[in-house]
Amino acid sequence: MSHTTIVDIRAREILDSRGNPTIRTQVRLQSGATGEASVPSGASKGKFEALELRDEDPSRYLGKGVLKAVANVNSIITSELIGLDALSQDEIDEKLIKLDGTPLKKTLGANALLSVSMAVAQTASQALFKPLYAYLGKRTDYRLPVPLINILNGGSHVNNNVDFQEFMIVPAGSPSFSEAIRMGVEVFHHLKKILQKKGYSTAVGDEGGFAPNLKSNEEALELIMESIHKSGYKAGKDIYLALDVAASEFYQGKKYVFKKSGGSERTTEWMIELYQRLVQKYPIISIEDGLAEDDWEGWKVMTERLGQKAQIVGDDIFVTNLERLKKGMTQGIGNSILIKLNQIGTLSETIETISQAHQNGFSTIISHRSGETEDTFIADLSVAFNSGQIKTGSVCRSERVAKYNRLLEIEEELKDKGNYAGRQVFAKYIS
Repeated sequence: MSHTTIVDIRAREILDSRGNPTIRTQVRLQSGATGEASVPSGASKGKFEALELRDEDPSRYLGKGVLKAVANVNSIITSELIGLDALSQDEIDEKLIKLDGTPLKKTLGANALLSVSMAVAQTASQALFKPLYAYLGKRTDYRLPVPLINILNGGSHVNNNVDFQEFMIVPAGSPSFSEAIRMGVEVFHHLKKILQKKGYSTAVGDEGGFAPNLKSNEEALELIMESIHKSGYKAGKDIYLALDVAASEFYQGKKYVFKKSGGSERTTEWMIELYQRLVQKYPIISIEDGLAEDDWEGWKVMTERLGQKAQIVGDDIFVTNLERLKKGMTQGIGNSILIKLNQIGTLSETIETISQAHQNGFSTIISHRSGETEDTFIADLSVAFNSGQIKTGSVCRSERVAKYNRLLEIEEELKDKGNYAGRQVFAKYIS
């Protein structure tokens, strides 16, 4: 028996940042090394995502308990993985996939599978006395990601009148990751002062961004531009803007219905023309889910018109699924993919999607979910595969800041072996 042989796997029900149950799994090896991982949960979910298994028992946590997923780990999965080598990630993930037997992990639950898959990797890195990014990446040089910092929230993440889900700042002009975070924090606090002065609420949403009622979606951009200026930075040089529209959330009957801000109905063409105007007016270098997951024809047109001016990011339309990504690449849809581990359910499948995206000229953004935990796995993942970009929310709320703090540690650890991705990531879209 090797010192990296799995001898125990134990899952439990814990709480995420919204006070909803989720699953945490710990793996123990023959050597005594242990590692654990917690699985996040999304609010705005693509309908093609792998299944997040919930108990549906109204007497516990309003039906959101995950005791079924926990039981699946502690019985079915554990019995199959005990005795396997934790260093054999691909073999373990393949066994997990076969145990479930469905494309969307509907038998055991993607949350159950992913908690084990991530925990195995964490434990293996501990057994080898390596940081997780070094164990996964096996590189000699690394890129620290540019943070896409969500400082104004709307959509399904908050109860306000803003339809677009995330308004982000992108400190690509910073010389380092640590300076990028400092810049982001300063803009965040200046935004708070501006909102207070205007009499707006400074309560924050699920991802830590401010969530005021505004006159329009565009007012959010104006407020952020003012905040960048007040912070002493130049928009379009030091700091850029990014949007996550989450358009699937307000797509009804082939129309985009702005339910939160008055109920107006808009066509795909109107949406694309809106983005064209916004990109021309503001230093927006990334638009995520500008159209709905079913609006494939619209995505193609949007990519043709805007793909040379901004990063066109697919989240709901791709859901970290390699087959959907391949379909999109074949049809000329998007030029970037959001990567969320729990959309697909295993680490190996996630890595394969990242690899295929990079090989085909797509950028990748490693992403959190709106229902998060203090787990920092995605910070290491972004560095391990030189993704160049990360989304982990605002610079507020500890479950968001935990990922930034982990990246600050990694930057310090790497020293001259780690470079900040910066403007290089967006070289196609900025001068």
